[in-house]
Amino acid sequence: MATEEKKLTCSLMSSFRRIPPAAIPATLDCILSSTSSPSSLFSLLLDSFPILSHEATNGSKDSLDDEVCNFIASYVNALCHLLKKPGLNAEALQDFVWRVLIPLMRLTQGYDREIVDKAMASFLDVVMETNAWVALEETMVSYFIKLVGLSMGMLQNEQSALYRWTAQANGPEEPTLATYESFPLFMSCHILASILDASVKGKPVTDSTPGSIIANGCGDHLITGNLLWDIYNVTLQMLSHSPEHRSCAITVFLPQLLKTFVSEKVLEIEVHGQEFILSRKTFITKIWKCCKSLFLMGPSEKRDAYTVLSLYISYFSKNDGCDDEFLSGDEIFDLRTEKEFWDEMKKGLVDKESIVRKQSLHILKSTAMNGKGKRKASILETIPNESSSNSSALTKRERWAKKEAKSLGIESLCDSVDSNSSSQLKWGAFFMLYEMLEEYGTHLVEAAWNHQMNLLLHTSNSSDNLVKPVGERLHLDPMETLEHMFDWLAVLWQRGLCHDNPQVRCLTMQSVYGIEWKNHGSYAKFVPREFVLGPFIQGLNDPVHHKEFGVKGVYTSRTIDGASTFLEQYTVCLSEWEQMTLLSNLASLAKTYSFGRAGLMSLAECVAAAAAGISKPGKNEAEKCDEAPREMKSDTDSTYYNDEAALLDVFRFIIESSKQHFNPNYRLKVCGKILDATVSVMSSSDVPLESVLHFISSFPADFFNYGGSLTEKVQEWLRGNEKQGSTCSLINVKLMKNLAEFPKSFVNHSHSANENVNYDDEDLETWEVKAKRWARVLFLIIEDEHQLDTLLQFIQTHGNELSKKSGNLEWLPVKFLVLVSSIIQELHEMKNINVLNRAKRTNGLLGKVDHAGTMDTSMIIRKFAKSFTFILEELVSYTNQSCSVFWAKEMGNTTLPSSITGRLGGLSQRRLSSSNTTAVVQAIKSVKTLASICSYCAQFEEVSLNSDLDTLWQLSWKIISRTTCDSETKAEIYLGGYESLHHILKSLVFMRSSSALSLLTRPCSFSATESEVKQHIDYFVEIYLENINNLIDAGYLTRARRAILIELKWMCMESLLTIPKSAIQRGVYIENCDYLFSDAVVRKIFNDLMESLENAGEGSVLPMLRSVRLVLDLFALAHKGSAVSSSGGIDVQMMWLLVHSSWLLHVSCNKRRVAPIAALLSSVLHESVFGNMAMHEFDNTTGPLKWFVEKILDEGTRSPRTIRLAALHLTGLWLSHPSAIKYYMKELKLLTLYGSVAFDEDFEAEVTENHDARTEVSILSTSPDPELTEVFINTELYARVSVAVMFNKLADTSDTTGSHYEVERKHASLQSGKLFLLELLQSAVSDTDLSKELYKKYSATHRRKVRAWQMICILSHFVDQEIVSEVMNHLHTALYNNNMPGVRQYLETFAVHVYLKFPSLVGEQLVPMVQKYDMRTQALSSYVFIAANVILHASKDTQLRHLDDLLPPIVPLLTSHHHSLRGFTQLLVYQVLSKLLPVLDSSANETLSLEKRCFVELKSYLEDNSDCARLRVSMEVHLDAFDPKKSITPAGIFSNRVDDTEFECANVSLLERVIDFLNDVRKDLRSSMAKDATQLKNEQIHMQGSRSNGQLKEETTAKLPNDMSLDFQKKVIISKHETQDSHFSSLNNDSYNSLLDVEKEDQLLDQSLRARNIAMGKLKEGRQEIILVASLIDRVPNLAGLARTCEVFKAASLVVDNVNILNDKQFQLISVTAEKWVPIIEVPVSNVTGFLEKKKKEGYSILGLEQTANSVALDQYVFPKKTVKHNFVLLFDFTYGDINSFMTCKLEITYTCNDRQMIC
Repeated sequence: MATEEKKLTCSLMSSFRRIPPAAIPATLDCILSSTSSPSSLFSLLLDSFPILSHEATNGSKDSLDDEVCNFIASYVNALCHLLKKPGLNAEALQDFVWRVLIPLMRLTQGYDREIVDKAMASFLDVVMETNAWVALEETMVSYFIKLVGLSMGMLQNEQSALYRWTAQANGPEEPTLATYESFPLFMSCHILASILDASVKGKPVTDSTPGSIIANGCGDHLITGNLLWDIYNVTLQMLSHSPEHRSCAITVFLPQLLKTFVSEKVLEIEVHGQEFILSRKTFITKIWKCCKSLFLMGPSEKRDAYTVLSLYISYFSKNDGCDDEFLSGDEIFDLRTEKEFWDEMKKGLVDKESIVRKQSLHILKSTAMNGKGKRKASILETIPNESSSNSSALTKRERWAKKEAKSLGIESLCDSVDSNSSSQLKWGAFFMLYEMLEEYGTHLVEAAWNHQMNLLLHTSNSSDNLVKPVGERLHLDPMETLEHMFDWLAVLWQRGLCHDNPQVRCLTMQSVYGIEWKNHGSYAKFVPREFVLGPFIQGLNDPVHHKEFGVKGVYTSRTIDGASTFLEQYTVCLSEWEQMTLLSNLASLAKTYSFGRAGLMSLAECVAAAAAGISKPGKNEAEKCDEAPREMKSDTDSTYYNDEAALLDVFRFIIESSKQHFNPNYRLKVCGKILDATVSVMSSSDVPLESVLHFISSFPADFFNYGGSLTEKVQEWLRGNEKQGSTCSLINVKLMKNLAEFPKSFVNHSHSANENVNYDDEDLETWEVKAKRWARVLFLIIEDEHQLDTLLQFIQTHGNELSKKSGNLEWLPVKFLVLVSSIIQELHEMKNINVLNRAKRTNGLLGKVDHAGTMDTSMIIRKFAKSFTFILEELVSYTNQSCSVFWAKEMGNTTLPSSITGRLGGLSQRRLSSSNTTAVVQAIKSVKTLASICSYCAQFEEVSLNSDLDTLWQLSWKIISRTTCDSETKAEIYLGGYESLHHILKSLVFMRSSSALSLLTRPCSFSATESEVKQHIDYFVEIYLENINNLIDAGYLTRARRAILIELKWMCMESLLTIPKSAIQRGVYIENCDYLFSDAVVRKIFNDLMESLENAGEGSVLPMLRSVRLVLDLFALAHKGSAVSSSGGIDVQMMWLLVHSSWLLHVSCNKRRVAPIAALLSSVLHESVFGNMAMHEFDNTTGPLKWFVEKILDEGTRSPRTIRLAALHLTGLWLSHPSAIKYYMKELKLLTLYGSVAFDEDFEAEVTENHDARTEVSILSTSPDPELTEVFINTELYARVSVAVMFNKLADTSDTTGSHYEVERKHASLQSGKLFLLELLQSAVSDTDLSKELYKKYSATHRRKVRAWQMICILSHFVDQEIVSEVMNHLHTALYNNNMPGVRQYLETFAVHVYLKFPSLVGEQLVPMVQKYDMRTQALSSYVFIAANVILHASKDTQLRHLDDLLPPIVPLLTSHHHSLRGFTQLLVYQVLSKLLPVLDSSANETLSLEKRCFVELKSYLEDNSDCARLRVSMEVHLDAFDPKKSITPAGIFSNRVDDTEFECANVSLLERVIDFLNDVRKDLRSSMAKDATQLKNEQIHMQGSRSNGQLKEETTAKLPNDMSLDFQKKVIISKHETQDSHFSSLNNDSYNSLLDVEKEDQLLDQSLRARNIAMGKLKEGRQEIILVASLIDRVPNLAGLARTCEVFKAASLVVDNVNILNDKQFQLISVTAEKWVPIIEVPVSNVTGFLEKKKKEGYSILGLEQTANSVALDQYVFPKKTVKHNFVLLFDFTYGDINSFMTCKLEITYTCNDRQMIC
C-alpha cells in the first residue's frame, strides 16, 4: 500500500510540473473517483511539500523558472481543491496553513509576489466556500498581526485589541516557524489586507442593523469587524513609526480601510465585552491628527502626510454618491473647516521639493473645486476670445505676450467678469497661474500673469468681500474674503520669487510693487505680514531685479523705488500699534539674512519708506477698524521706550553692515535713508544717551564731520529741530542735560584710599571709544559757546585735583585724561574744518554756511585753551609722578605670575603684573595728554609753554638714556617709555613755535654752557638708536612685543626726520643753527633702515618706508645747503641696496593695502633720484630704478591696485623728467595695453576712509589732468589714461620755448614721444597678437588693438618730418590689413591728422591709394573716410587743392557693387558737396560747365533721394561729432562723443553704423516683399470668387492634399518601411492626378476615404501593445507630456479620465498634435478597477510605476516571456482604491532625486 501511495505521490508531483493550474481540479476529481479518499490524498500531498520546498530552494537565486512556478501553483490548487471536499475539517485547513501555505510564502516571497497572491487567492476561495473564517482567524490573521506588532518592537498588543498575542508562541506550530524577520513587513500587511478585502466581499447579508458588526459573536462573517478593528489600530500606530511602517500603512492598509469606510459609515464593534463605535468621521479625525504631527517632522514625513491626504481626497471626493457628504454633514470629517489644513496647503505650495508642491496642488484642487462641479476643462475654455486693444504703446516683448494671451483666450478676461463673480473663477485663475509657474516657459507666464492677477483683484472689488463669514463658513472657501484671497496671492508671489527663471522672478516682483495700491484703498493691509517680511524682502536681495543698480554711481533701481512705495502704503494702512512692530521686524531682517549691495540698499529704502508711512499725519479708516485692544495697547505703551532703543540698535546694525560694501557714495545713501527713518519715528530725547552715542558713532566720520553730508540732518534730529514749538526746546534741553552730566558719571569711580584700582590697555581703549562718542555728539549739538560753561568748569575743577590723592577717591584721573584727549581731538577737527571753510569762502567755493560757521568756533577754541592752561601746572606734576615708573628700580624685580607669562604679547597684552601695567598705562596716558594740550595751546602766541615743553624734553632724554636692562619686566617698562616718547615727539614736531623746535637741539643737561651745546640733534639720535637697538637685541622681549618696539622705533624716527621739512614748511628757524642733521647720522639711519627693511613686520612697514622717504628728502636738502651738513647724496650702490631691500619687503606685504604700496612707490621712486639718469641705466646695464620699475609692473599685472598706483606715480615722474622715458619703452607699452573696465570700488573707499592710505596717495606724483583721470580711478583703465594724459602734456610742452633747461626738456619730450610712437606702430603691424587679422569681437586681441591705436592717436602730435615716412609705411600696412571697424576708426583718425599736418602727402600717397579700386573693400572704405575728412577739415589755403585731387577718384565709388561701400561713399560725398559746393541759382545752371552741372545734379540727387536722406539723417549727428583735433586728445578718446559705450571707451564707428542701417533696411525690404506677395495671393483668391461654386470646389479640391484629415503638424520619423512609404507616396501622387479628372462627388469621397484608410493602416503598423493608464492623473501638462511619449514609442493607446482634455489650449500647446496620432480612450476614475480587471483577463500584465519597498528597478526587471500575450499596461499613480490587487509588479525608475514618486 505504501508503495502505491508513494507512486501516486510521485506521479502527482511530476504531473503538477506540467499540468496548468486550471486543469488540476478535473485531474484530481478523476483520481478521486478511482482511487483514494480526499483526506488520504490530502495527507499524501501535504507530506510531499518537502519535495516542492527542495526544488524551490535549489532553483535560481534571482527568480523561479516557469516550470517551478507552474509546479507551485498546481500544487496549491490541488490542496485547496481537496479542502473543499467533504470530510476535511478545520484541522486539515490549519495543517495546510502551518505546513504549506506560510512556509511556501516564506520561500517564494523573495522571487515573485504573484505566486503568493495566487496561492492566497486559492486559499481564500476555500475559506469563503467552506465558511472557515474562524480557522483563518486562529491561524493567519493572528499570526500576521503578531508579525506586524513585533516589527514595531511591541512585546504584546494593546488591551483594546481583539486578537491577543504576546512575544511568546501562541500555539504548538508557531515555534517551528521563522521569526518575523523572515517575512517582509510589506508581505505581512499585504496578506492581512487581502484577508480583509475577501471578508468584505464574501460577507453575507444578515438581518442585523446595517453597519453593525458584533465582534466575538458566533457569526463566521464577524471576522470583518474583528480584523477591521485591529488593522484600524495598527495603522494609526504604524503612521507614527518608521518610514517602512508608514509606507506599508499608506500603500496597503489605508486604501483598504478607506475603501471599507466608503461602504460602511458607522461600525459597532464589541471588544471583550465593551462596545465601540468605529465611525468614518472618527477614523478620518485621527488620520488628520497623525498628518498634523507628520507635518512638523522632516521632508519624508511631510511627503507621507500629503500622500495620506491624497488618499483621503481620492476616496471621499471621487466616488459616486459621496459629493454631498463631502460638502457637509456630521458623518464625515470635513478638512475645509480646519484652518491648519489651509495653512499646510499654503506651505506645501511653496515647498522646496517639487513632489510636495505637486501633492499639495492636487489636494487643494480636489478640495477647493469640490462641490462646485467637476472641473473637466480649464478655465481658459470659459473665457471669450475677443480682439485685443491697441498695443502700440507696449514694448516688443509685451506685444508678443499679449498676442500669446490672445491665443490662450485670456486677453480680455478682466473685461468679461463682474465684481460679483464666484470664487470658482478666482480659484481657476489661481490654479492656472500656479501651474504655469510650475510647468510652463516664461512666455506663457508673461502672457497670463497680468491678466489673471488683474482678474483676482478685479473680482475682489465688491464690498461684500470685506465681510468676514462666521462659523464654519470661515474656512470652507478661503477665497471669499479679501484677507484670505491675499493669502493665496502671496503664495503665488512667493513661488514666483523663488522661480528658477530670472525673468519670471522679475515679472513676479513687478506684479507686487506694480499694483497701484493707493487706488485700491486699504487693500495693502491684507498682504500677509509673513510674505512682506520674508519672501518679498528676500526677493529684493536678488540682483536680477536691479540690473541698472550702481551704473554711473546711481544706487537705486526701478524695483527699489516700487518696493519702497509699496512699503509706505502698506505701513499707512496699519494701525498705530502695528506700525512700530512692522518697522522693527523689517529692520531686524538685516541680522537674519545676508544682504548684497542692492539688497541692503533695498532694505534701507524700505525701512525709510515704512518710517515715512508712520510719520504721515492722516491715517485711513483701516486704523480705526483695526485698533488693538486696550490690553494690547497698554502692554505696547509700557515697552514703547525700550522698543525705540532696540529699534535704534537695529538701525545701527544696518549702518555697520554697509561698511562691507566700501563705496562711500553707496554708504552715504544707506546712512542717509536710515537717518531719515530715525528722524521720522523717534526723538533723540526718548532714547537713552548710550544708545544715541552708539548710533551716531556707527556712521562714517566724514559724514558727520563739520560740514559733512549728513551733519545738518543729524543736528536737526539731536536738537529736535524737526519738531515744532516747545517740543523742540524740550528735546534740546533734555539731551544737553544728559550730555553735560556724562563727564561726571564717566570719571566717577568710588574707591578707598588703600584700594588699588587696576586697568590695562583694553580698559583704556574702551574708555576712549566711549569718550569719543560723547565728544562727537556734544560738538554736533552745541549752538552756543555758553552751553560749554559747565564742561569748562568741570575741566578746571578736576584738573586742579589730579595730583591730590585725597581728592581722587571718587574718580579716576586717567578717565579724566581720556575725556580731555577726546575733547582735544574734536577741537582739532573743528579747527581744521573751519580753516578749510574759510579758504573755500575766500575762493567762492562754499555755497552755504555749515555748522562750522553757525557759531564762533574761534571763541570756543580759545575758551578751551584757557581752561587747559589752568590745569597745565597740575598736569605736569601728575605726569612727573606717573612717569617715575620708567626709572623706578624696585619695579624691575617683580616676578611675573603664570597668567602673564602665558601671554604671547601684543599691543594690549603687556607682560607685566596688574599693578605695573596700571602704572605704565597711566604714565603713557598722562604724557600723551600733556603733549596734546601743549600742541593745542601752542597755536596761541599769548600762551607761554616753556616750562611745560622743558618737562617734555627732560622726559624724552630720560627715556632714551636708559641703558641697563636685565629682565623682561624692565624691558616692558622701557617699551612703555618709548611709547611715551613717540607721543612727545609727534606733538613737538608740529608745533608752530621756534622755542619748541629749539628744544630738540638741546642736550639733556640744561646747566651746560653755551659752548657745550650742540646745535643739532645728532647726539639725541645717536643715543636713541644705540639704546633702542640694544633693547631690541637684548632678547628679553617676546617676539610680538619686540615687533611693537621696532614699530615704535621707526615711528619716533619718522617724527625726528620730519623736523627739517616741517620747519621749512612752517618758516620756523633756529637761531645759530646751520643744520639739524649731519651727513654721518643720516647715513647711519639709512644703513639701519636697509638692515631692517627685509625683515620688517606688517606694523613697521609704513613708518620704515616713510623714514626712507624722509632720508632721501634730507639728502636732497643737503644739495640745497639746508637742514643737513654737506653730503654727497645717494649713489648707485646705495640705491641698489634700497631697491633690493624694498622689493623683499613688498613681496611679503599684503598686496591689497593701498598705503604700503603708495609708500613704497614714493620712497623708492623718489623725485630727487629719478632725475639721475645713472639710476635708470648704468654702464649700459639696467639701473636700480629701472630694475625696480620692471619688478613692480610685473607684479602689477597680478595686482590691479599696484599697477594703478604705479601708473599714477610713474607718469608724474616721467612728465617731470622726460629724459628718463627712453629707458622705459617696454614698460610704457605694458601700461598702454593693460586695462579693462572692471570696477574696484573698495580702492576708492580705502583711500577715502583710511587716513594712512589717503596721506600716502596724496604724496605720489599728481596727474596733469586730474579731472579726467579721477573718472577712471576705480577702473583698470586708469593706467592707460594716465599714460595718455602724460604724453598729451609732453606734446604741449614740446612747442614751448625758453631757457636752456626748457629747450632740453622740449627735446627730450619730443624724442621720447617719437620713440614710443614708432615702438607702438612697429608692434601694431608685426606683433603676433596686435597684427592678427582674424579675431573675435570683444576678445582680448580686439581689446589690445583698440588700446594700442588709441595711444597711437595720442602720439600723433609727435609725428615730424624725420619719421613721417616710416610712420606712413606702417600706417598703410595697418590700413590694408583686416580689422574690426572699432579698431579701424582710430587708424582713420590718426591718418587724417597726419595728412592734415603734412598736406604734401595727400597728393603723394592718399590720392594713389584711393585710386586703387581693386583694393579690399574695408581698406577702400577707410581711405574714402580719410579723404573726405581731409577735404572737410583742411585749412583754407589747401582745401580746394585737396578737393580737386581727392573728389574725382572718390566719385566712381558711388557706383560700387558693394552696398556698404556705396552707401558709405554717398554719405561722405554729400557731406563734402553740401559744405564746399556753393548754393547756385537754378537759372544759372545753363552757364555752368559740364563738370559743375554734374556735381550740382549729384548733390541734388543725394539730397532729395529718400533712401539717401534716411541714411543721412540717422548719421548726421555722428558725422558732425568728428573733430580731428579733439579726437587725438585724451578727453576726446576716453569720453564718448555721442552715445555711451562701455567697450574700452570706444565709440561705434561710422562704417559700422552704416552697415547696421543697411542691414535693417534689407530686413524691412524682405518683410515688405513678403507682404506684397501675400496681398497678391489674396487678390488672386478674391478674383476667383466670381467663378462658379462647382468649378471652385473642383479646383480647390484638386489643390488640397489627399488626406485632409491629416493636414496638421507632424514630426517626420524615418521608419523601417521605406519601401512602403515610397509606395504610399506614389499612390498619393496617382490619386492626386486621378482626382483632376473626377467630376462626381461620390468618386472624390471614395478616393479620399481610401487614402485615409491606407494612411491609418500604415500608422498602426509596428505599434507596440502597451496601454498607458493615466486616468488618475489630472494635471494638464503631465497628460500632454504622456501623449507625446506615447506617440514616440507607438503605444497602443492612452487612457485618460476625460477626453475633453484634448480640447484644452494648454494641452494642445504642449502635446504638439500628438493626440492625433495616438488612440485616446476615456476611462473615468470610478471605472479604472473594472478596466484593469478586464485587461488582466485578456492576458495583459499590469505594471505600476512607483517606488515602494518591494518595487523592482526597471533595468533589472525580467519581463514575462511565456504569457498568453506579450501585452503590458503601465499604470501611473495607483494609490487609488484597490488597484494594488491587480498589480503584476511594481517598477521603479532609478534616478538621482529626493522625490519618491514617479508621477511626471
